[in-house]
Amino acid sequence: MKHGKNPTVKQSKIIRSNGLNPDNWFVSKVFPDRLELVHRQTNRLRTVYER
Repeated sequence: MKHGKNPTVKQSKIIRSNGLNPDNWFVSKVFPDRLELVHRQTNRLRTVYER
């Protein structure tokens, strides 16, 4: 499983705009149009798109 990093303020806003709590997610990969996230407790992967 990939290890993520804490989201930046800008990334936190993107995560929040997708209806998620940024305190529960790490950022695994950063793309120009999306973020790949890993849940802190369950290690579930999720992709969110910038709106």
